[in-house]
Amino acid sequence: MSKYKILYAEDDETLAFLTKDNLELNGYEVFHCPNGENCLELFKTGSFDICILDIMMPKIDGFELATAIREIDTEIPIIFLSAKTLKEDRIKGLRLGADDYLVKPFSIEELLLKIEIFLKRSQKKTAPEKSGYIVGTFRFDAENYVLVKGDKKTVLTQRESELLKLFLDNKNTVLKREQILTSLWGDDDYFMGRSLDVFISRLRKLLSEETGIQIENLHGIGFKFTIKE
Repeated sequence: MSKYKILYAEDDETLAFLTKDNLELNGYEVFHCPNGENCLELFKTGSFDICILDIMMPKIDGFELATAIREIDTEIPIIFLSAKTLKEDRIKGLRLGADDYLVKPFSIEELLLKIEIFLKRSQKKTAPEKSGYIVGTFRFDAENYVLVKGDKKTVLTQRESELLKLFLDNKNTVLKREQILTSLWGDDDYFMGRSLDVFISRLRKLLSEETGIQIENLHGIGFKFTIKE
């Protein structure tokens, strides 16, 4: 079986060496780039299973790099590794389409667990599922992460698409917060909860024109995606 390929952008040579070495010891094939510009060029010419990106890098920073990667591939998992600890930086990273954000110094065990979770989710083979939905006046293509209304097309991130699909498969039903978190991230810790709030806020904004659709926040319980038919 071929190794999973990791695209890794980090300008700190010592940290890059240690992280790359640990990942390779765990069976991954790691392609390291010392700056965002080189990383983007390599991404355009190669085929990778997951991206691990530093934020503060020369030439192109991690935020710009993630934006460019998402324009090319809306599905590949992206994990930020950064010394930037402000909540605003984490939220920005998630809004750009990242799947997770680990703060330096990070645990290599935690990074390995995150990589395993995202690779299993993106690579697993399942029986065909329903991928086309009608959401009010919108059409939602869950397989390609696209929300369409008339001539307007909105490309969702993988996590946003998974969340909307989960709601639609369980419409008019209460979903517990921990149930959603475990289904999407495989975990229900505090930071994942904050990430969930970001994605729900964006879905509410995208669907705000639909008066018959509501994402109810049931305090202390979870959420209910209501569609008035």
